[in-house]
Amino acid sequence: MIHAKQYGESGPALVVLHGLFGNADNWHSIAKNWSETFRVYCIDLPNHGQSSALSDASYTNMAQAILQWAQETGLDKFYLLGHSMGGKVAMQMAALAPDNIIKLVVADIAPVDYPPSHTQIIKGLKAIDEADLTSRKQADSLLSKYEPSLPVRQFLLKNLERTDNGFKLAISLDNIAQSYTTILKKPEIDSPIQTPTLFIKGEKSDYIIADYQQDIIGLFPNAEFKMIPDTGHWLHAEKPIPFSSLVKRFLNK
Repeated sequence: MIHAKQYGESGPALVVLHGLFGNADNWHSIAKNWSETFRVYCIDLPNHGQSSALSDASYTNMAQAILQWAQETGLDKFYLLGHSMGGKVAMQMAALAPDNIIKLVVADIAPVDYPPSHTQIIKGLKAIDEADLTSRKQADSLLSKYEPSLPVRQFLLKNLERTDNGFKLAISLDNIAQSYTTILKKPEIDSPIQTPTLFIKGEKSDYIIADYQQDIIGLFPNAEFKMIPDTGHWLHAEKPIPFSSLVKRFLNK
Protein backbone atom coordinates (compact mmCIF):
# COMPACT_ATOMS: atom_id res chain seq x y z
CA MET A 1 0.00 0.00 0.00
CA ILE A 2 1.31 3.41 -1.02
CA HIS A 3 0.30 6.43 1.05
CA ALA A 4 0.02 9.84 -0.62
CA LYS A 5 -0.88 13.35 0.51
CA GLN A 6 -2.80 15.39 -2.04
CA TYR A 7 -2.56 19.15 -2.42
CA GLY A 8 -4.99 20.92 -4.75
CA GLU A 9 -8.04 19.66 -6.61
CA SER A 10 -7.41 20.83 -10.17
CA GLY A 11 -4.71 21.12 -12.78
CA PRO A 12 -2.35 18.50 -14.18
CA ALA A 13 -1.04 15.88 -11.75
CA LEU A 14 2.44 16.20 -10.27
CA VAL A 15 3.79 13.22 -8.30
CA VAL A 16 6.62 13.98 -5.84
CA LEU A 17 9.03 11.40 -4.39
CA HIS A 18 11.22 12.07 -1.34
CA GLY A 19 14.70 10.74 -0.65
CA LEU A 20 16.11 8.13 1.74
CA PHE A 21 14.76 8.47 5.31
CA GLY A 22 12.31 11.17 4.18
CA ASN A 23 8.54 11.17 3.84
CA ALA A 24 5.71 13.03 2.14
CA ASP A 25 5.61 15.72 4.83
CA ASN A 26 9.07 16.95 3.77
CA TRP A 27 7.38 18.61 0.79
CA HIS A 28 4.43 20.22 2.58
CA SER A 29 5.30 23.92 2.06
CA ILE A 30 6.49 23.53 -1.53
CA ALA A 31 3.50 21.32 -2.41
CA LYS A 32 1.12 24.01 -1.13
CA ASN A 33 2.83 26.49 -3.45
CA TRP A 34 2.67 24.14 -6.44
CA SER A 35 -0.99 23.31 -5.75
CA GLU A 36 -1.96 26.70 -7.20
CA THR A 37 -1.02 25.25 -10.60
CA PHE A 38 -0.92 21.47 -10.17
CA ARG A 39 -2.75 18.68 -8.38
CA VAL A 40 0.19 17.54 -6.26
CA TYR A 41 0.61 14.05 -4.80
CA CYS A 42 3.44 13.69 -2.26
CA ILE A 43 4.27 10.02 -1.84
CA ASP A 44 5.59 8.02 1.09
CA LEU A 45 7.97 5.60 -0.63
CA PRO A 46 7.92 1.93 0.44
CA ASN A 47 9.50 1.42 3.90
CA HIS A 48 8.87 5.09 4.71
CA GLY A 49 6.06 7.01 6.41
CA GLN A 50 2.67 5.35 6.16
CA SER A 51 3.44 3.22 3.09
CA SER A 52 3.86 -0.53 3.34
CA ALA A 53 7.10 -2.33 4.04
CA LEU A 54 9.05 -3.77 1.09
CA SER A 55 11.73 -6.33 1.87
CA ASP A 56 13.51 -6.05 -1.50
CA ALA A 57 13.61 -2.28 -2.07
CA SER A 58 15.09 -2.41 -5.57
CA TYR A 59 14.37 0.52 -7.85
CA THR A 60 12.26 -1.71 -10.09
CA ASN A 61 10.13 -2.88 -7.15
CA MET A 62 9.70 0.62 -5.73
CA ALA A 63 8.88 2.07 -9.16
CA GLN A 64 6.32 -0.66 -9.84
CA ALA A 65 4.64 0.03 -6.49
CA ILE A 66 4.27 3.74 -7.32
CA LEU A 67 3.06 2.99 -10.85
CA GLN A 68 0.43 0.62 -9.46
CA TRP A 69 -0.67 3.34 -7.03
CA ALA A 70 -0.91 5.81 -9.94
CA GLN A 71 -3.06 3.38 -11.92
CA GLU A 72 -5.34 2.79 -8.94
CA THR A 73 -5.60 6.57 -8.42
CA GLY A 74 -6.57 7.10 -12.06
CA LEU A 75 -3.41 8.92 -13.10
CA ASP A 76 -2.76 7.91 -16.70
CA LYS A 77 -0.34 10.76 -17.41
CA PHE A 78 1.46 12.93 -14.88
CA TYR A 79 4.51 15.04 -14.17
CA LEU A 80 7.05 13.33 -11.93
CA LEU A 81 9.67 14.75 -9.56
CA GLY A 82 12.09 12.90 -7.32
CA HIS A 83 14.88 13.98 -4.96
CA SER A 84 17.94 11.84 -4.23
CA MET A 85 16.80 8.19 -3.86
CA GLY A 86 13.34 9.36 -4.99
CA GLY A 87 15.02 10.72 -8.12
CA LYS A 88 16.35 7.25 -8.90
CA VAL A 89 12.87 5.79 -8.34
CA ALA A 90 11.49 8.46 -10.70
CA MET A 91 14.07 7.60 -13.38
CA GLN A 92 13.16 3.92 -13.03
CA MET A 93 9.47 4.78 -13.41
CA ALA A 94 10.25 6.70 -16.60
CA ALA A 95 12.10 3.64 -17.93
CA LEU A 96 9.24 1.27 -17.09
CA ALA A 97 6.34 3.50 -18.18
CA PRO A 98 7.62 6.28 -20.47
CA ASP A 99 4.16 6.94 -21.90
CA ASN A 100 2.83 7.83 -18.46
CA ILE A 101 5.42 10.48 -17.60
CA ILE A 102 4.86 13.83 -19.33
CA LYS A 103 7.99 15.48 -17.94
CA LEU A 104 10.54 14.39 -15.34
CA VAL A 105 12.43 16.45 -12.74
CA VAL A 106 15.41 14.85 -10.95
CA ALA A 107 16.79 16.75 -7.95
CA ASP A 108 20.47 16.28 -7.10
CA ILE A 109 21.06 12.66 -8.10
CA ALA A 110 22.45 10.92 -11.19
CA PRO A 111 21.84 7.47 -12.75
CA VAL A 112 25.11 6.09 -11.37
CA ASP A 113 26.32 3.86 -8.53
CA TYR A 114 27.22 5.75 -5.34
CA PRO A 115 29.61 4.86 -2.51
CA PRO A 116 28.07 4.18 0.92
CA SER A 117 27.57 7.32 3.03
CA HIS A 118 24.74 6.40 5.43
CA THR A 119 26.35 3.54 7.37
CA GLN A 120 26.67 5.50 10.63
CA ILE A 121 23.18 6.94 10.24
CA ILE A 122 21.73 3.45 9.89
CA LYS A 123 23.61 2.38 13.04
CA GLY A 124 22.27 5.43 14.89
CA LEU A 125 18.71 4.80 13.80
CA LYS A 126 19.01 1.15 14.83
CA ALA A 127 20.17 2.32 18.26
CA ILE A 128 17.06 4.50 18.50
CA ASP A 129 14.85 1.64 17.35
CA GLU A 130 16.22 -0.63 20.07
CA ALA A 131 16.08 1.96 22.88
CA ASP A 132 13.21 2.77 25.23
CA LEU A 133 12.81 6.48 24.53
CA THR A 134 10.51 8.83 26.38
CA SER A 135 11.48 12.08 24.62
CA ARG A 136 12.79 13.47 21.36
CA LYS A 137 15.70 14.96 23.29
CA GLN A 138 16.79 11.46 24.29
CA ALA A 139 16.60 10.35 20.65
CA ASP A 140 18.69 13.31 19.50
CA SER A 141 21.29 12.67 22.19
CA LEU A 142 21.57 9.04 21.13
CA LEU A 143 21.74 9.87 17.42
CA SER A 144 24.41 12.54 18.01
CA LYS A 145 26.89 9.73 18.77
CA TYR A 146 26.55 8.64 15.13
CA GLU A 147 25.66 11.86 13.26
CA PRO A 148 27.27 15.18 14.33
CA SER A 149 25.18 17.48 12.13
CA LEU A 150 22.17 18.93 13.94
CA PRO A 151 20.22 19.73 10.73
CA VAL A 152 20.70 16.13 9.52
CA ARG A 153 19.59 14.78 12.91
CA GLN A 154 16.53 17.05 12.88
CA PHE A 155 15.62 15.72 9.44
CA LEU A 156 16.08 12.09 10.50
CA LEU A 157 14.10 12.55 13.71
CA LYS A 158 11.05 13.68 11.76
CA ASN A 159 10.50 9.92 11.48
CA LEU A 160 9.92 9.65 15.24
CA GLU A 161 6.37 8.77 16.22
CA ARG A 162 4.87 8.83 19.70
CA THR A 163 3.38 5.48 20.70
CA ASP A 164 1.80 4.10 23.87
CA ASN A 165 5.27 2.90 24.85
CA GLY A 166 7.26 6.05 24.06
CA PHE A 167 8.82 6.96 20.71
CA LYS A 168 9.56 4.72 17.72
CA LEU A 169 10.69 5.29 14.13
CA ALA A 170 8.01 5.27 11.43
CA ILE A 171 10.27 3.56 8.89
CA SER A 172 10.99 -0.09 8.08
CA LEU A 173 14.62 0.24 9.09
CA ASP A 174 15.56 -3.43 8.73
CA ASN A 175 14.30 -3.49 5.13
CA ILE A 176 16.19 -0.28 4.34
CA ALA A 177 19.39 -1.62 5.88
CA GLN A 178 19.10 -4.94 4.02
CA SER A 179 18.43 -3.13 0.73
CA TYR A 180 21.06 -0.41 1.23
CA THR A 181 23.60 -1.83 -1.24
CA THR A 182 20.79 -1.99 -3.83
CA ILE A 183 19.74 1.59 -3.05
CA LEU A 184 23.29 2.77 -3.80
CA LYS A 185 23.14 1.30 -7.30
CA LYS A 186 21.91 3.06 -10.42
CA PRO A 187 18.40 2.41 -11.77
CA GLU A 188 17.98 -0.42 -14.26
CA ILE A 189 17.67 1.47 -17.55
CA ASP A 190 18.40 -0.48 -20.75
CA SER A 191 17.83 2.19 -23.39
CA PRO A 192 17.68 6.00 -23.60
CA ILE A 193 14.57 7.69 -22.21
CA GLN A 194 13.17 10.40 -24.47
CA THR A 195 11.05 12.05 -21.75
CA PRO A 196 11.89 15.77 -21.35
CA THR A 197 13.90 15.85 -18.14
CA LEU A 198 15.33 18.54 -15.87
CA PHE A 199 18.25 17.74 -13.58
CA ILE A 200 18.68 20.27 -10.77
CA LYS A 201 21.97 20.35 -8.86
CA GLY A 202 22.93 22.05 -5.62
CA GLU A 203 26.13 24.01 -6.23
CA LYS A 204 27.83 22.67 -3.09
CA SER A 205 26.61 19.10 -3.53
CA ASP A 206 28.80 16.30 -4.89
CA TYR A 207 25.86 14.05 -5.81
CA ILE A 208 26.03 15.35 -9.39
CA ILE A 209 29.56 16.03 -10.66
CA ALA A 210 30.97 16.74 -14.13
CA ASP A 211 32.08 13.10 -14.49
CA TYR A 212 28.42 12.00 -14.40
CA GLN A 213 27.25 14.22 -17.27
CA GLN A 214 27.89 11.61 -19.97
CA ASP A 215 26.01 8.99 -17.95
CA ILE A 216 23.05 11.36 -17.72
CA ILE A 217 23.05 12.45 -21.37
CA GLY A 218 23.48 8.86 -22.54
CA LEU A 219 20.29 7.79 -20.78
CA PHE A 220 18.35 11.09 -20.93
CA PRO A 221 19.18 12.71 -24.29
CA ASN A 222 16.47 15.35 -23.77
CA ALA A 223 17.88 16.46 -20.43
CA GLU A 224 18.35 20.05 -19.28
CA PHE A 225 20.57 21.09 -16.38
CA LYS A 226 20.13 23.82 -13.79
CA MET A 227 22.18 24.66 -10.71
CA ILE A 228 21.00 26.47 -7.58
CA PRO A 229 23.88 28.57 -6.18
CA ASP A 230 25.15 28.30 -2.62
CA THR A 231 23.15 25.21 -1.72
CA GLY A 232 23.86 21.56 -0.96
CA HIS A 233 22.09 18.25 -1.46
CA TRP A 234 18.90 19.36 0.33
CA LEU A 235 18.39 22.11 -2.25
CA HIS A 236 14.59 22.15 -1.99
CA ALA A 237 14.77 22.71 1.77
CA GLU A 238 17.65 25.20 1.66
CA LYS A 239 16.37 27.28 -1.27
CA PRO A 240 12.64 26.46 -1.63
CA ILE A 241 11.69 29.56 -3.64
CA PRO A 242 14.33 29.21 -6.42
CA PHE A 243 13.75 25.45 -6.49
CA SER A 244 9.96 25.81 -6.77
CA SER A 245 10.30 28.42 -9.51
CA LEU A 246 12.70 26.30 -11.58
CA VAL A 247 10.34 23.34 -11.43
CA LYS A 248 7.25 25.37 -12.34
CA ARG A 249 8.97 27.07 -15.28
CA PHE A 250 10.15 23.74 -16.67
CA LEU A 251 6.81 21.99 -16.30
CA ASN A 252 4.78 24.90 -17.69
CA LYS A 253 6.81 25.57 -20.81
